Amino acid sequence: MRKSGLNERMQVFPPMPVFAHDYAFDPTYGYTKERLLSLVPPQEPGDYEIFWHARYKRALALDADPILLNTRSSHPDFGIYKLKYRSTDDVIIRGWMLTPHSGEVERVVVVGHGYGGREGPDFELPNHGTAWLFPCLRGLSQSRLSGVSENPAFHVLHHIENPHLYILGGCVEDIWLCVSAAIDLFPHLSEHVGYAGTSFGGGLGAMALAWDQRVRKAHLNVPSFGHQALRLTLPTIGSGASVIEHEQKHGHVMETLQYFDAAVAARHIGIPILFAGALFDPAVAPPGQFAIFNALTGPKELFLLEAGHFEYPHRVRQEIALRVHLEAFFEDL
Repeated sequence: MRKSGLNERMQVFPPMPVFAHDYAFDPTYGYTKERLLSLVPPQEPGDYEIFWHARYKRALALDADPILLNTRSSHPDFGIYKLKYRSTDDVIIRGWMLTPHSGEVERVVVVGHGYGGREGPDFELPNHGTAWLFPCLRGLSQSRLSGVSENPAFHVLHHIENPHLYILGGCVEDIWLCVSAAIDLFPHLSEHVGYAGTSFGGGLGAMALAWDQRVRKAHLNVPSFGHQALRLTLPTIGSGASVIEHEQKHGHVMETLQYFDAAVAARHIGIPILFAGALFDPAVAPPGQFAIFNALTGPKELFLLEAGHFEYPHRVRQEIALRVHLEAFFEDL
């Protein structure tokens, strides 16, 4: 992958997928491949940079104070640790860290989870030279909070009426503080930090990466929260369904969501990105995904998935191929 300008490397597009399904809508949303790649991201509000720079400055002023506990669990490839660190609003974030049993740690990667949360680390990730940090973002899984629902349909609405209190902003700050924790744990690797996020963690990752210069490469996999205004018009089985219902009942949701649009954030990302986008996805609409990809301004590579959030015949084969690609992508981090 070339390192200068707006560089794109893509697979040859396969035919648009046709899957039998029981959804009341078409998870391709009628978009052709060409139309997906021509989607224009929305404009950002006038105070967008001020809004996010203030949050980032506040987060970086904090001490993450990471704590590791060796679980002494047995695994052939990894040492397994429980991770705890402090985020904004004095929220304690919990999760895990994996380190390779053999060889030196050469890079550290923060991994963002989907909206289902995370009940453990991902042992299928490459084990050569990489320490992987798996935070559970606030309100979810190991980082449950009183008064915050773990159900994505309610979590995504928590304080949605106020952009300064909206929980997605706190989750982005949790990612920034996890990067701080990673650098505290591996200070000699401060120039070798990456990020990998899927779905919920992919969209939030884009929002975090827009401002965090400490992260040098990232992988975004079927990221959510792209082109929020368009997303409100598309039926879904994902968390967006409750946002659509909330907008229909109460209105004014875009007054907050305009600040939490991963496609808007992507315009501010200049680092190399390995992007996995799906052509068929009932939970994270492909138009929102590709609006994020199209907005990226740095070196970017598109890995095509036939579908996301859906069982399909080639799913395992494609996921294995993506993992191999991911290992090569992070190799020079």
